[in-house]
Amino acid sequence: MTRPFLQGHSDPTVQPVPASVVEQVDAADTTLSNPKRAVISLGSNLGNRLETLQGAVDALEDTPGVRIKAVSPVYETQPWGVEPDTQPSYLNAVVVLKTTLPPSSLLERAHAIEEAFHRVRDERWGPRTIDVDIVSYADVVSEDPHLTLPHPRAHERAFVLAPWHDVDPEAQLTGRGSVAGLLDAVTRAGVAPRQDLELRLPE
Repeated sequence: MTRPFLQGHSDPTVQPVPASVVEQVDAADTTLSNPKRAVISLGSNLGNRLETLQGAVDALEDTPGVRIKAVSPVYETQPWGVEPDTQPSYLNAVVVLKTTLPPSSLLERAHAIEEAFHRVRDERWGPRTIDVDIVSYADVVSEDPHLTLPHPRAHERAFVLAPWHDVDPEAQLTGRGSVAGLLDAVTRAGVAPRQDLELRLPE
């Protein structure tokens, strides 16, 4: 099965990051001591979804010890784990960042961003204004019930794998293999790129 819109850097819908922005990000990296690479998944299906996702991206960049390296294209996806048409659809994206924060502190920041956007945890897989999940953190493998790394369901979620592949076609999910291979193995039903929407890389 061919996927013409998932061809890495040749994908016309994935705009390359301007060299000037890359230089700014790389310069900012010099302020971080031994940074680790982390991948964050964002999702929203309540309120102004795109505005909320952009707010989460900006809040991550405003976090001391965090520098965003890439922001993926936006995807619209059917809610996971619930009956069809019982919830609004999600907008999803992936952020790749470098950070000097340990995983536990990055998780605290993720939860703080969710709270700032009034995320309510009334039910599993319920609708939410924002979901901020740590997908991977360097090559760390952890069974900590508060933060399992890598994310225990990332390998089976096209709404995580597709945008991640867009920004890093050579990415590997620790313990699971290449993101490209994992994406080939899952269904893309209900996961569609929104070429009319865009998240900005913070300046």
